[in-house]
Amino acid sequence: MRTMYDVQQLFKRFGIFIYVGNRLWDIELMMIELKQLEEAGLIDKQEYVKAMLVLKHEHHLEEDYQEGQ
Repeated sequence: MRTMYDVQQLFKRFGIFIYVGNRLWDIELMMIELKQLEEAGLIDKQEYVKAMLVLKHEHHLEEDYQEGQ
């Protein structure tokens, strides 16, 4: 799992589609949903860690982008 698209495909496997309208909020909601999937035992720890790293990286990039505007 290397991209935001990969994380979205993970959610798609569970019928989860996230779109709030603000990219930063979308990423934060994905982090919450990802944690719930892991806590429910639907994904393994390794998949959870990889997806969370992607989301944290994207979150950081989006924060930098929004600060620059």
